[in-house]
Amino acid sequence: MSEPATLPLVAALLDAPLPASGIAWLDAARQENRAAFAASGLPDTRVEAWKYTALRGLGQRSFPNGDASAQARAVDASTLVLPGVAGVRLVFVNGVFRADLSVLDRLPDGLSLQPLSQALQGDAEPLRFALSRHYRDAGDAFARINAASAADGVVLRVAAHARIAQPVQLVFVGAEVELAWHVRNVIELGEGAELSLVEQHVGCGEAGQLATVVSDIDVRDGARLHHVILQDAATGTSLIRRSSLHLHARAQATLHVLELGGALARHDLRAELVGDGAQLHTRGVFMPHGRQHVDTQLAIRHQALDTTSTSHWRGVANDRARGVFRGAIVVAPGADGSDANLSNKNLLLSPNAEIDTKPELEIYADEVQAAHGATVGQLDERSLFYLRSRGIPLAEARAMLTAAFCRAVLGDLPNEALREHLSALLIAQLPA
Repeated sequence: MSEPATLPLVAALLDAPLPASGIAWLDAARQENRAAFAASGLPDTRVEAWKYTALRGLGQRSFPNGDASAQARAVDASTLVLPGVAGVRLVFVNGVFRADLSVLDRLPDGLSLQPLSQALQGDAEPLRFALSRHYRDAGDAFARINAASAADGVVLRVAAHARIAQPVQLVFVGAEVELAWHVRNVIELGEGAELSLVEQHVGCGEAGQLATVVSDIDVRDGARLHHVILQDAATGTSLIRRSSLHLHARAQATLHVLELGGALARHDLRAELVGDGAQLHTRGVFMPHGRQHVDTQLAIRHQALDTTSTSHWRGVANDRARGVFRGAIVVAPGADGSDANLSNKNLLLSPNAEIDTKPELEIYADEVQAAHGATVGQLDERSLFYLRSRGIPLAEARAMLTAAFCRAVLGDLPNEALREHLSALLIAQLPA
């Protein structure tokens, strides 16, 4: 681990005042997570989960904490609009809830949605399990600082057997000024509930920021969650996220993830299939360019009978960018009859680009079906030749093949308008 006292980032994060809630257990948890961060500092590349993502440069920076002017920051409302997504929306700017940009006046029956800052003013006891969590792994530095420092975020609950017809949109905007901000989300789907959730990360301006987002998502028996994540942070932003899913008996969660922005963008996606018959399906594309570094850490643990997970991820790196993908699947003792499939395919569009991929599979149960694989290569020369022989210019042919390679994992996104929008964003990101 890095020595905390030598790093300006660690010193700045430790000097920032902790939010005071007046809730004894929450303030104690924040203090304990702050102390754990002070003792460990930032992880270095000797920590397996950070092997390919060095934090030397980030550690030398120092960010002011929080934004007292967040309520007045200008945000282009058009950046909040997504095709196929209309209705309920919760917006945060630099980690602060913005009522003027949110749409909360027409909540459907069975949906409870409010900012964490407001939820803590009422009965906070239902949030105790999530917000008093302690992080103990060597690579958990940013989860610890988030647990200590996040004063706002999303509290979303869907009542048992409620079916929310329209997608719910959560927007996190990093705007204008250099600072550090932190958001904590608690999302719960009751038994038999259904929800479509769209999570959007947007950057306004080029100021460098450090942002952490931690989400705890609990999907109860027979519930269904469809979660779309669009990450397009500003080019100067270091955005570090953790999403933890718990899937109970017969629960289903489907995730479609598109990683486009940020200077350093890291997403730890952890899922535990704790109930018999639980299903998880993840689909993702990461497309770094310039000097971007995009790191996806996928960890899936099968803990119950007859659980299923399928994960199909594509990566495309251009210029001097670097992509990292680590996909780890564990089939625990007693998880007999599990079916796990993981695939990661990657393209390098430049001789200076790099993608590091590491699939992992551990099986401790019987009668299991499991497969995993990863590839890193370049565009198929025969396909390029075929397109060029029909009069298509080289640059256009390369773009067509790359777009088709990426769209393959978005094809089962049921929201057609949103699917077409994400495809257009992918095409716009391709080199001319």
